[in-house]
Amino acid sequence: MTMMRAVTCAAPGGPEVLQVGEVEVPARVNAELLVKVVAAGVNPIDAKTRAGRGAWPGVTSTPVVLGNDFSGIVVEAPYEAHPLQPGTEVYGMGMVPRMGGTYAEYLTVASLSVARKPPSLSHVEAAAVPLAALTAWGMVVETAKAHEGQRMLIHAGAGGVGHFAVQFASYFGAHVVATGSARNAAFLAELGASEIVDYTAGPFEDAVGPVDVVIDLVGNVGGDTGSRSLGVLRPAGLYVNGPTGSFPTLAEEADAAGVRATGYRVAPDAATLAIVTRLLESGDVRVYVDRVLPLEEAAEAHRLIESGHTRGKIVLAVAEG
Repeated sequence: MTMMRAVTCAAPGGPEVLQVGEVEVPARVNAELLVKVVAAGVNPIDAKTRAGRGAWPGVTSTPVVLGNDFSGIVVEAPYEAHPLQPGTEVYGMGMVPRMGGTYAEYLTVASLSVARKPPSLSHVEAAAVPLAALTAWGMVVETAKAHEGQRMLIHAGAGGVGHFAVQFASYFGAHVVATGSARNAAFLAELGASEIVDYTAGPFEDAVGPVDVVIDLVGNVGGDTGSRSLGVLRPAGLYVNGPTGSFPTLAEEADAAGVRATGYRVAPDAATLAIVTRLLESGDVRVYVDRVLPLEEAAEAHRLIESGHTRGKIVLAVAEG
């Protein structure tokens, strides 16, 4: 086993730059695992990186394999007594481009970035969890300290990160106000949103009373969502921005508005992913997969993710589980 099928990107550009071909199977070193990828999640950061933004500045050689989320089966463990031995079903996230991505039949990944796959989830469902759930947890639980009595506005609540953010905030007792389209209103209510604001019906700020926290998964890329969000925060309220590069004037505007503000960047963390696993297994949190496409249709997956209208996650089927 020296070669594998993978989706590669030789230069930044549109979805069409993603090409299916053969590359070398990565060599496992030190405390890494070699994992057979069964399914790979698709995230907005993948599309940004492909377009030359996101993590592209860290690319030192091409072609590069993109993709951060995965669910699969351990092929090689770091040592004989390691708890994740060959045959173990695992899921987690890598860090493209520091390591090869998940749009491939195999990947190497740090063992501390990997948790056992939730038994109740298929590989497709599990691949939709890591990056989105860890991002939502970091923003909602670790940064915003979701708790009872707190009013939290979550933009794009029906998206990949958003649908986890709504569930985590609700689980910890926050009063969740979520923005979304009319078609996602029932979905958002099922996730735990107490109020749903249809952003297509008019300015969201006209329908949202003062809130303690804004979890912004849109930013200022269109319609000045970030700037307008600062105006619905209570004095000294907290604004948390997720999408990379989406609000370059955040610090200055937040200071002028008298509120606190921070960006957030996710890191692979098996310990937190294990907590998410327990919530998934108990049924307190669920994952929603919008579309499943074969690996060969990675370009179409990127077109869908860039449309900004997906519900939950898009997943690439890579191999049989």
